[in-house]
Amino acid sequence: MNAGFTSTLYMNTEVIVHPRLQHLGFTTGRVDEMVMWYRKVLGVRVIYRSENPTGSPEAGFRPTAVWLTNDEANYRIAIVGISNFPSYDRHHPHARIQHAAFSFTTLDELLGTFTRLSRLGITPVMAADEGAQTALYFQDPDGNTIELNASNYGDPWTSAEHMTTSPDFAEKPMGVYIDPQQMIAMREQGAAPWELHERAWNGEFAPKTPYDYMAML
Repeated sequence: MNAGFTSTLYMNTEVIVHPRLQHLGFTTGRVDEMVMWYRKVLGVRVIYRSENPTGSPEAGFRPTAVWLTNDEANYRIAIVGISNFPSYDRHHPHARIQHAAFSFTTLDELLGTFTRLSRLGITPVMAADEGAQTALYFQDPDGNTIELNASNYGDPWTSAEHMTTSPDFAEKPMGVYIDPQQMIAMREQGAAPWELHERAWNGEFAPKTPYDYMAML
């Protein structure tokens, strides 16, 4: 089923497309307290919670991930919980805003922006098809993570429904890694955005070198 955009190709790779601020991500050692606080203050509801979003083995690194919203968006707050956070100092030994996310209207806008930024020497530290959306993660000069994304459904309500009911999302809440260049090549050959999502989810556009997810925590 084609769940969103048409197959018409228009990929602006020259002019800045202005995405909207979509959500904030937090790293914390107090997940439940954070969820309750935002429930009281903003009236958020939990879209999805996973105790092992990275699918790590029992002895591996297993953070908690919670996605929250207080409106029609699939989520406005993403929380990554690390149980031993006070002593966790690989990159940032303090609680903080982990990332800020900006959303584009279409996948073409996202991929076109990837091309434009690549020409400027700005490349993502991670890229993933996360089921509900396709996302690129960059780091600014101070090391802050900035996420740029586009919904795979083109509708926030459907994206939220995917997160709350899809067994695919439950199996891989953090999604699958992608190589945007491979997706662009297939898009230029006429593949529709929904087809790109399905092929990405099946691992067809996996990068040759896996990204280091830990580098963003």
